Amino acid sequence: MSIIDPVNKSKIPDEWINRSKIPRDELEEGIKSGMLVVLSDGSVLRRGYTTGTTATVAAKAAVLSLRKDVNRVSVPTPVGLRAVMDVKAKDGYAVAVKLKNDHESDITRGLEFESKAVESDKINITAGEGIGIVTRGGLQSKKGYPAINPKPMQQIKAAIAEAVEEIGIKGVEVEISLPKGAEIAKKTLNSRIGVEGGISILGTTGFVEPWNDHLGEMKSDLVREASKVVLTTGRIGIRYSTMLFPDHTVVLAGSRISEFLESTTGEVAICGLPGLILKWGDPDMLKDSGFATVSEMIEVEPEGEHIKRAFAKTVEKGKGARIVVVDRDGTVLMDSGEKK
Repeated sequence: MSIIDPVNKSKIPDEWINRSKIPRDELEEGIKSGMLVVLSDGSVLRRGYTTGTTATVAAKAAVLSLRKDVNRVSVPTPVGLRAVMDVKAKDGYAVAVKLKNDHESDITRGLEFESKAVESDKINITAGEGIGIVTRGGLQSKKGYPAINPKPMQQIKAAIAEAVEEIGIKGVEVEISLPKGAEIAKKTLNSRIGVEGGISILGTTGFVEPWNDHLGEMKSDLVREASKVVLTTGRIGIRYSTMLFPDHTVVLAGSRISEFLESTTGEVAICGLPGLILKWGDPDMLKDSGFATVSEMIEVEPEGEHIKRAFAKTVEKGKGARIVVVDRDGTVLMDSGEKK
């Protein structure tokens, strides 16, 4: 039996739940809300809300406060859950503070989001101080426009529409701003990717995952200094590596697994999706197999000789590293360290 995490859709085995020191009812409630993540040893990490969700809370609260003071708001998220946050809002002005979470490198934790609302004939949303402007093409937001990605913009519009209906008005002008946005943006990579003057409003799920991808850090130093390290290949790999190996340093190695493997000095695991991990171990695994992709091969012949051969080659190439292959819902498909 397992519970499904409603944010990342991963399976949480019952034994993980049983290892936790948090009462089961409380833990299950936290999981269902999207705020708690359970790791394989029963330890628990707390998610936060994205800049998109926090901006949404401020915007909705500002609109609701045109009729009465507001101190708590519920808003929709892209994954279908409701996000509930405390907020201070009065007379069309709201302040929401981004929740702190267990993502140690989230520099927007505790940042204040402000919103102002004025009744109007239609709904209109503008970006104020502290929200960056896109200065080049290729990003999700258009060049010359505020750096508010499509998913959070949909989230903000939906929440404002809820508020407009709730208080019975025709429309509203809403401005969202971050007084310290420009200052915080200097600590991000925004200027390098083409966003100037503030932070970006982001979030594909509405929730911030509680693990570090170590982007911008010296990964070779992390790998060399860690007594226990997991090398992984992508964001899904980061998620499940953190959940399966809570006492390891998880490093996003991408295509540099071989390079980082040579730098390790302690206990090593390599964990990720089959199309990435097995192809690293056996680049020619699809040759003469009759399959177009590793995913197709796994689906049709999960116990087939091609898979077994590729896994054996991956274990050999790993030079003693534990090899763990997972699917997209977190199920462990292959594990060289599994006890027979």
